[in-house]
Amino acid sequence: MKIEQIYTGCLAQGAYYIESEGEAAIIDPLREVGPYLKRARADKAVIKYIFETHFHADFVSGHLTLSRETGAPIIYGPMANPSFEAVIAGDGQVFKLGKISIEVLHTPGHTMESTTYLLRDAGGRPHAIFSGDTLFLGDVGRPDLAQKAADMTQEELAGTLFDSLREKIMPLPDDVIVYPAHGAGSACGKNMMKETVDTLGNQKRVNYALRADMTREEFISEVTEGLLPPPDYFPLNVRMNREGYEDFDQVLARGTRALDPDAFEAAAEETGALVLDVRRQEDYAKGHIPRSIFIGLNGDFAPWVGALVADVEQPILLVTPEGAEEEAVTRLSRVGFDRTVGYLEGGFDAWEAAGKQTDQVRSVPAAELGDSLKEEADRVFDVRKESEFEAEHLEGARSTPLAQINEYLEQFPAEAPFYIHCAGGYRSMIAASILKSRGYHNLTDIGGGFAAMKEAGLPVSAFRCPTQAGK
Repeated sequence: MKIEQIYTGCLAQGAYYIESEGEAAIIDPLREVGPYLKRARADKAVIKYIFETHFHADFVSGHLTLSRETGAPIIYGPMANPSFEAVIAGDGQVFKLGKISIEVLHTPGHTMESTTYLLRDAGGRPHAIFSGDTLFLGDVGRPDLAQKAADMTQEELAGTLFDSLREKIMPLPDDVIVYPAHGAGSACGKNMMKETVDTLGNQKRVNYALRADMTREEFISEVTEGLLPPPDYFPLNVRMNREGYEDFDQVLARGTRALDPDAFEAAAEETGALVLDVRRQEDYAKGHIPRSIFIGLNGDFAPWVGALVADVEQPILLVTPEGAEEEAVTRLSRVGFDRTVGYLEGGFDAWEAAGKQTDQVRSVPAAELGDSLKEEADRVFDVRKESEFEAEHLEGARSTPLAQINEYLEQFPAEAPFYIHCAGGYRSMIAASILKSRGYHNLTDIGGGFAAMKEAGLPVSAFRCPTQAGK
């Protein structure tokens, strides 16, 4: 028996490859299916099943393409209602895979079709669970994503999740291995651990949601507390996962069309495309196409595109580092952004060489701005998460989280100079690009972010533990 977690850090997502006696199963595959096919070929195995734990909201699964490539059936748990052919398994149904078996445990609550898959070894003993978004390490799936589709409140879904955990998962042996669908950084939970594999016994000790003495009412209160609104692209990804999507190869071919500067400029005008610059923030600051938006590949690229661009139908033109265009199109497609219409051949250097108009972001190291920041703290805008701000911030600064930046536009001065920062510089450069595209050119990015500000000895608030901040 082989179990391999195929983890994609930029999405904080875990897919799984399971093989026994030449038969393989894939759980929650990503959009591009090549790695799974290659893995099976290396084992001389046949992909027999494709299991989906639920209709994912934060990424587009590769289930349809993988099924088309292999002939393997797509399997969901009870209450799933896909628009394509699939096996809707019953609670307790067992699927044989070589010498092992995979049992369906219907665990609604995150969504009503949410299902955990229990792997039993050759002797029939529980070995591992693939818990999807039902159980994370340190947390459980948020219960507010399916309430429109399920016609239930988040409190009702949370109560259902409480029952699922107590009736289906917690009675399993402590040595059962937990393989979740996500880790720290995912928007599908609140408090996930950085580890991606653990035992159920340890989770019973450290996961707040699995406390043995926890009442149903306490669970509902704690699980629903502090939930931020889900990103706007989530329901669009759910729809694609339920109804289908364009083949990835077609998306990749269209998105990697090379355009010289004149053709690039013409395509932007003809299609209304968003110009998305995915280089490093330092390069974007030094020079970029006016009104382009920066979201760098070196950070949480796809989730930020989903949260800030939101509309998966938005046409996109790319400015990439040399050779990174295929990676950018691939990562966009993972969150449903399939309308990339090309990239700038030769990159920004070609644009500049063609004599096209350019722009810059003024970025100054925190140490050089020291006295100015002390005297003008009320003009410093912190674009980190609200919880980060409440834990520790520059005295007098304002909190304007990047994820909700449109809600704070009126707070930014229309003419007077102001400063923005995040933790290290990535998010503040995204904010700078958005603000400049809206006509705010009177900003300065604080180079190095909050870490550099602390190092420079600037006055900061008393530290509050992040677990207490906001309560």
